[in-house]
Amino acid sequence: MTHAELVAATVLHLFTREWLAIAAFGIAVSSLDDLAIDGLFFFRHSWRKLVIYHRHDRAFVEDLVHPDPGWMAIIVPAWDEAAVIGTMLRDLTQRLAYPNYRVFVGVYPNDAATQAAVRGVGDDRIAMVVCSAPGPTTKADCLNHLWYALLADEAAAQRRFKGIVLHDAEDLVHANELSVYDHLLGPALAMVQLPVEPLVDRGSRWISGHYLDEFAELHTKDIVVREMIGAAVPSAGVACAIERAMMGMIADQAPGNAGPFDAACLTEDYELGIKIKALGGRGAMVRIRGRADGAIVATREHFPATLDGALRQKTRWLLGIALSGWDRIGWQGGFADRYMLVRDRKAIVAALLTLMGYAAVLLVVIDTALRAFVPVLGLLTQLVAPGSWLALLLAFNVFVLAWRLLMRALYTGHAHGWREGVRAVPRALVGNVINAAAAMRACRRYWRIAQGRETNYWDKTAHRFPQPAE
Repeated sequence: MTHAELVAATVLHLFTREWLAIAAFGIAVSSLDDLAIDGLFFFRHSWRKLVIYHRHDRAFVEDLVHPDPGWMAIIVPAWDEAAVIGTMLRDLTQRLAYPNYRVFVGVYPNDAATQAAVRGVGDDRIAMVVCSAPGPTTKADCLNHLWYALLADEAAAQRRFKGIVLHDAEDLVHANELSVYDHLLGPALAMVQLPVEPLVDRGSRWISGHYLDEFAELHTKDIVVREMIGAAVPSAGVACAIERAMMGMIADQAPGNAGPFDAACLTEDYELGIKIKALGGRGAMVRIRGRADGAIVATREHFPATLDGALRQKTRWLLGIALSGWDRIGWQGGFADRYMLVRDRKAIVAALLTLMGYAAVLLVVIDTALRAFVPVLGLLTQLVAPGSWLALLLAFNVFVLAWRLLMRALYTGHAHGWREGVRAVPRALVGNVINAAAAMRACRRYWRIAQGRETNYWDKTAHRFPQPAE
């Protein structure tokens, strides 16, 4: 080895040690937050199991059916959804075991195919609403058109909806979901969020599959803990119902009578839950099963099966929640709300820290190989001295990694079966890479928007509706 190569190897060794220390410290700090959420969830779970359910029987969805159910408005924005919207609406109207509802579907004047698909359903309970501007605008803009259409419907029919239910064009709804909303919406709850369960895609076990793992943990643990500590419960944008009076209050606060959804927002569903909390309303994640089949009342749908689709969707979420949302919302609310805002906005940092961790592993492997094949490099100081603070930090991170993989496997296995639970462990690598790439894309897009080189638009992904066999 030449002198220059020896110097380069020495510099690499020193750089690896510093990089390893920075990555280990950042990952450890981020992990403390995740462990706190785990602890709160297990405390709540144990309390309910040992105390609440010891005194009261568990409720089933069949127990919530009222003899005189209220009217529900289901709103479905649809831009370029000709491939799925007709099938989805037919399935919805055939599946729902509920008498009083109207479906409002938002379409665009320059999307004749979607309009034709909606008309082809031929059901009087479905109202097609044509937006005023050509598409795509933002999803929030489409939802505002649906809001004013349902107000007009109320005036014409001389009755008032009890709740407004949000769905997308690819959703497979549960037959009894409207009974849950009808029973729970009112003075106690202004928003009810049901779980969203991604469907297993046998053709995309890794990309589409990683959504199984993330939603199993998010809608079983994370959102439940938000409610537990009194923070705002964000809407998922689907499988969610908002009490009619609360939606009216949100609309009344909108400047220029624009509607309850901010047309400039990329994640209007997320901000909806925060607005409800700010107005004194309470939201809840409700997990309830059917007595007959034991299945959770949830909305099921396919998620992106391609890398490009997943990146576009994750980029939109990170941009709207972690970056643009910071500008729009700031740091409102009490301690619990601000803590959850920090947790949401750290998603970009956490994704990049994970990438730093993978890079640290690669650097350590290269450094170790060089020291093994070049004896003189063995004289350099060890990367990690036994008993040092860095060794303790790395041991802690290894423990947390094992814990996180175990938790992910258990949550996914509980929701989708043990085989998917096992797949969740290697699939975590896929999810981490996708999240890191999406974080970098979101930062680039945010910078272009800040410079005026790009505007917000409905960057939707292609949707699929499940086949009958599923």
